[in-house]
Amino acid sequence: MTLDEAKKEFIETWGGLASQWGIGRAMAQLHALLYISDEPLCTEDIMEKLVISRGSANMNVRELMDWGLVRKLNRVGERRDFYEAEKDVWKIASCIMRERKKRELEPILQILEKLSQPEDQPQTASDLAFLESIKRLKDFSESIDAGVNTFLKAEENRVTRLLMSILGKK
Repeated sequence: MTLDEAKKEFIETWGGLASQWGIGRAMAQLHALLYISDEPLCTEDIMEKLVISRGSANMNVRELMDWGLVRKLNRVGERRDFYEAEKDVWKIASCIMRERKKRELEPILQILEKLSQPEDQPQTASDLAFLESIKRLKDFSESIDAGVNTFLKAEENRVTRLLMSILGKK
């Protein structure tokens, strides 16, 4: 496999995996392209390399910027905007976790909290079973939330992050 083929396969694979996680294929492919690019790319470069429309390129770049995964750069003498991806894998993971926590975990925690405190008292075995099921889901979700928070705090602490990367490579 040539390097060009490897790059294309990485972009395709990243797009396919992300779509399984609920993230758009084009957004993930754009992120993969910018991640492996040694230089910032302009919208035209992105459109050409991914064979996507200007609208798709612009929309997905904005979304990646909102996630904190891509930065816009201005070059002196250029009227076009250029974009580069975050290259630090720990920061990438943190950005993705933070965004998914906000979009997915926090809403489910809110609804489980609400459901676990009904206005009336349980009257039947079915009511008790429902509340127990909600409690188990809530406990599990809170554990996941605590784990995500621990990871995010560790990323913010450079010393802890360094230790984690050393331990992870053993």
